[in-house]
Amino acid sequence: MLELGQGSDTPSGELIKDVSEATFMQDVVEASMQAPVIVDFWAPWCGPCKTLGPALEAAVTKAKGAVTMAKVNVDENQMIAGQMRVQSIPTVYAFYQGQPIDGFQGAVPPSEIDAFVARVVEQSGGSADGGLGDALAAAEEMLEAGEATDAAQTFAAILGEDPNNAAAFGGLARAHLALGEVDQAEAVLNGAPAEIADAQEIEAVFAQIELARQAENAGSVADLMAQVEAEPENYQARLDLAQAQHAAGDAEAAVNTLLDLFRLDREWNDGAAKAQLFTIFDALQPNDPVVLNGRRKLSSMIFA
Repeated sequence: MLELGQGSDTPSGELIKDVSEATFMQDVVEASMQAPVIVDFWAPWCGPCKTLGPALEAAVTKAKGAVTMAKVNVDENQMIAGQMRVQSIPTVYAFYQGQPIDGFQGAVPPSEIDAFVARVVEQSGGSADGGLGDALAAAEEMLEAGEATDAAQTFAAILGEDPNNAAAFGGLARAHLALGEVDQAEAVLNGAPAEIADAQEIEAVFAQIELARQAENAGSVADLMAQVEAEPENYQARLDLAQAQHAAGDAEAAVNTLLDLFRLDREWNDGAAKAQLFTIFDALQPNDPVVLNGRRKLSSMIFA
């Protein structure tokens, strides 16, 4: 298993410190030799500081050790403030390798704070997500290599660090699908937080689950193809053939069969051909040639 949330060797309790003139060299300059340190110059009477400080702390905490934060009360540490030429507060500097590398003055929106932290981490060659991106990539490689159990464990560990990670929810569900655990895959997705329930990564796996359930009852491709040839107007046989083709791993053939059905009668069975096409499209990557070609052909039929 991968160790997650380990962007640096800094324990979580030491991510944010109150720093004085006596500790500035150790907690900022020397500490920045290992990982960037963001220094917040503030004062108790400063209104904007009361907004910026907590937002900056939240962004640093979210980086999971890729960067730390030092808080300097300018009223109590005027010499440091003077040396850093702090003329107004709040003022924020980022140190790396003992030197200031970035900074800003005044209160800024949370989105700019997140961007600032990410930029600082990137300049130091780190990762602002605490290694979760690398862990996701590793889990996907495991899944592709057929190591579904290990992939599931890694995706679950990522969710332990980031419960709103849509990619990890989708990956965990796909790992259960790979293990043949369709009900468990659906349960995973149903447990996703409401704010990410509509994420593409999750909707894609819902489509894959629907296709997996269809595959459980799919007929023989050869038998259904013979039935379609013998009964050209048997539209249900055409739909069944498409499901069987997809279950057999031939998504392109399934799409072509559904496009033929749509061309023959787009309204049949409440638009079943179009609905099945969209299920296949949603289950695949948006840039998959099967999706791109299929959508193009469907659009040409709709708007012809």
